[in-house]
Amino acid sequence: MNYSALSAEAAVAGIKSGDRVFLHTAAATPHRLIDAMVGRANELRNIEIVSLHTEGEASYVRPEFQESFRLNSLFVGKNVRAAVQSGDADAIPVFLSDVPSLFRNGILPLDVALVHVSPPDRHGFCSLGVSVDSALAAVQNARLVIAQVNPNMPRTHGEGMLHMSHIDAMVSVDDPLPETPAHPLTDIELRIGQHIAGIVEDGATLQMGIGAIPDAALAALSGHKDLGIHSEMFSDGVVDLVEKGVITGSRKKTHQGIIVASFLVGTRRLFDFVDDNPLVEMFPSDYVNDTREIRKNPKATAINSAIEIDMSGQVCADSIGQKHFSGVGGQMDFIRGAALSEGGKPIIALPSTTRRGESRIVPRLKPGGGVVTTRAHVQFVVTEYGIVNLHGKNLRQRAEALASIAHPDFREDINREAHAVYGSSVSVPVA
Repeated sequence: MNYSALSAEAAVAGIKSGDRVFLHTAAATPHRLIDAMVGRANELRNIEIVSLHTEGEASYVRPEFQESFRLNSLFVGKNVRAAVQSGDADAIPVFLSDVPSLFRNGILPLDVALVHVSPPDRHGFCSLGVSVDSALAAVQNARLVIAQVNPNMPRTHGEGMLHMSHIDAMVSVDDPLPETPAHPLTDIELRIGQHIAGIVEDGATLQMGIGAIPDAALAALSGHKDLGIHSEMFSDGVVDLVEKGVITGSRKKTHQGIIVASFLVGTRRLFDFVDDNPLVEMFPSDYVNDTREIRKNPKATAINSAIEIDMSGQVCADSIGQKHFSGVGGQMDFIRGAALSEGGKPIIALPSTTRRGESRIVPRLKPGGGVVTTRAHVQFVVTEYGIVNLHGKNLRQRAEALASIAHPDFREDINREAHAVYGSSVSVPVA
């Protein structure tokens, strides 16, 4: 189907000072449109940019553009972290399941949505491709929808279709999508992955967060059977397990046999795998991350990581002290959803120490550290030293359990603090 494509500069001409502008997520980051918008920095003022994690350079947070653009981030990635930590950009703590409602309910009304889509089919429908999450709500509620149309964007099944009649300006590009290859896994990460695999049951429905530990868990699951996927996102590791016959989705109660997600991060191999593949369906995050949907599948198993956890079980996953590091994301959505699932397992997994050799299991969180997952929600906690289940344990028992999987160099310190706070019944071996 023919369509009239503009230059990126002409397409963003409708953006005006004072607008709130949404940017498409992760591998769908619309860089041509962003570059054209930033190119108008001399004439634009007080543009509020709203986005989840984006890939590649975020030029709009440069100090020289402060009068033109200010980021209000829904999930802080590496490319904007310094700006948020310095106070030159802002961060909104919000569950991923709640983000679409910010646009739909007028809490963050959008003037413009910059998105990245596949070319229209013979019926005029484009696909939001690798990111439906909050993008669907954005295009449905923005005053102005501007799309870069790219044959390299996979055409995904599910609810991510957008008719070209709902797009106000289209820019034709032929650019590769940003890729995020998996990093080589360390021995510690592999051990954590093996521990996780040891409690994942055949027939479980998995959710994985972003990072090395979820990748390590996937790598350790090749001997399992009939696993399913209902996850806010997934990456290349899922493709490996599909090809090995491990992921079949045959025991799921909803979307049986189907991989369900709201956005994707990975390499061209992943993008080619999902392109026009009926095995994969993409939905907005207020559906995928809804605890009512998550709990419908038995043995829902949520695998998420953390920055720090205190001896009572409070999980800090979005900040290092007061310094904002990432975001709330979907951790709480899936931790609670898995807990409510029949036979479900909510898992928090983390290395026992930081790269600097500091313990990640601590008597108390760093001052200002944000609690993403409360101690009442935490159940399984995994480090390279093993697994504990905090569900139903009192504070003294939690301290004892967590100290047992801390690095041996810090167990005595945790024991001493626990003894002072909770009483003499805490007794934790030093080694």
